[in-house]
Amino acid sequence: MVGLSGGVDSAVSAHLLQRAGHEVIGLFMKNWEGDDNDAYCSANADFVDAAAVADVLGIEIEFVNFAAEYRERVFAEFLREYQAGRTPNPDVLCNAEIKFKAFLDHAMRLGADAIATGHYARVRQRDGRFELLKGLDPLKDQSYFLHRLNQAQLSRTRFPVGELPKTEVRRIAAEIGLPNAQKKDSTGICFIGERPFREFLNRYLQHEPGPIRDERGRTLGRHVGLSFYTLGQRQGLGIGGMKERGAARGGNAHEPWYVAGKDLECNVLRVVQGHEHAALQSRALVADDASWVAGAPPVPGSYAAKTRYRQADAACALQRVDGGLRLDFDAPQWAVTPGQSAVLYDGEVCLGGGVIAHAEAWGAAAPSKSH
Repeated sequence: MVGLSGGVDSAVSAHLLQRAGHEVIGLFMKNWEGDDNDAYCSANADFVDAAAVADVLGIEIEFVNFAAEYRERVFAEFLREYQAGRTPNPDVLCNAEIKFKAFLDHAMRLGADAIATGHYARVRQRDGRFELLKGLDPLKDQSYFLHRLNQAQLSRTRFPVGELPKTEVRRIAAEIGLPNAQKKDSTGICFIGERPFREFLNRYLQHEPGPIRDERGRTLGRHVGLSFYTLGQRQGLGIGGMKERGAARGGNAHEPWYVAGKDLECNVLRVVQGHEHAALQSRALVADDASWVAGAPPVPGSYAAKTRYRQADAACALQRVDGGLRLDFDAPQWAVTPGQSAVLYDGEVCLGGGVIAHAEAWGAAAPSKSH
């Protein structure tokens, strides 16, 4: 059973499985309700595209509504994290709870042997265990979003396009006449779509405006609510032209402002000037709610990690802490953000990771390594 989203990646996945001799059924998941007539909600158009793909491939397609599961398992947690001043990654939770849990359970009830999606990742079986590998196209690799998958999920999951570059996926789609061969990739919140983010959150979050202050305590402006900002944010602060009176050109005083922290107790948004400011650089992080693909944490030692999607792998040392992990990096990491995922790699193998709880400034003294 292939999760047909209406996009080209899942469509080509279904074709590749057909070509390999599998009996394929498509499934379209509707996971958001409440504003289906909204200009940003593309579910109806996506289903039309998915149905057109199924027609070209000559396969059945089933429409399933997981909106209740999505709201309970993903969206409620998404809002809780934002309200707590953190910046969650809904795609990570959506994959673990919907695409590879609700969808997988549904497919198994219908008697499917496995599910498949259009993710750019790979699964390898080695020594009786299943490994999650990066997709071969480094520009499209999505293993970061899949790091919470477990052995049971991976054993029944296929990623047919994980072995291909995106250019080849589009070429195949055009070659076999798929109607969505040139459809642009979707962005935005998982299943909610491409909509003005602050306006969308404003419907669901309590918010209280407060001061924006620099490291010297000066008030530079007003924020609209701490939940609407994330570490490293440059746009939308409303203080782009602020600088010290009489400051010489070429100095730090003329550099852009960035969000460097949130003081929830005092409702203050902290900002600094300059992309390379020390307050935006971290030497280590602690993450909780750890999830390991192998079912157990890797041994402490040297690995690589990503603290955000599309980031280059960063060399680090892993230590285990209660319920989570600590990563000490060889080089400064920029804008390490609580609520985002820290994902650990051993070469091309994605080992798992955790949710970033806090980071340590680059200049902070390193603790003794007792684990």
